[in-house]
Amino acid sequence: MSIYFISDLHLDENRPEITQAFFDFLRGPAAGAEALYILGDFFEAWIGDDDDAPLIEEVVRELSHYSGTGVELYLMHGNRDFLLGTDFAQRTGAVLLQDPTTLTLAGRQVLLMHGDSLCTRDEEYMTFRRQARDPNWQQGLLAKPLEERRAIAAQIRAASKAMNSRKAEDIMDVTPEEVERVMREYNVNTLIHGHTHRPGRHPFSLDDAAAERIVLGDWDRNAWSLKASGETLELMHWPIG
Repeated sequence: MSIYFISDLHLDENRPEITQAFFDFLRGPAAGAEALYILGDFFEAWIGDDDDAPLIEEVVRELSHYSGTGVELYLMHGNRDFLLGTDFAQRTGAVLLQDPTTLTLAGRQVLLMHGDSLCTRDEEYMTFRRQARDPNWQQGLLAKPLEERRAIAAQIRAASKAMNSRKAEDIMDVTPEEVERVMREYNVNTLIHGHTHRPGRHPFSLDDAAAERIVLGDWDRNAWSLKASGETLELMHWPIG
């Protein structure tokens, strides 16, 4: 059986074609898989597990059915859905992963990350990330009424788009030195992450040994997945719609 890795679907009620493409993926290529790992930014925004939006309920039903077939389902927080909690995980039959997480894959130790923590040159974002991952800040936000949280999420998205439009491309990509530092810390030669929306496979040398950074793509015009089967890792994409 195969193991699949995806990230950055940014599911949103205004993009139903992405949601449908994901459901088609569950019923098609990923049906009968050993495991599915979703490495962050599954949703465009997440305002709390008590969100009763129709999209959420639809996704819960699909994921619950999917995990009920025996597929191991794993979720990692992203920079858009860092408030995903245990209630959502329980309802979908998923396991919430720490970022980073290691696992043995294709005969090697692999490090899984969302990827935003690797973008250390983006100081403005790193400041926001520290705030957003603070438990006290999160509790304060979750204590607000749903409608207020929806408004705050919209403001954060708008501010993020405005800030990113002014930044140089390299600032929003990973910092090579941080990639190497983290891989040394976890003693791995393969890193799989998303976040940057720059899919590809990047071989390099780490301490005189062969290493590789595999970047998952965002679901926009194309859907992206990394398929692990036996000793093979295959980065795949196909058109949406």
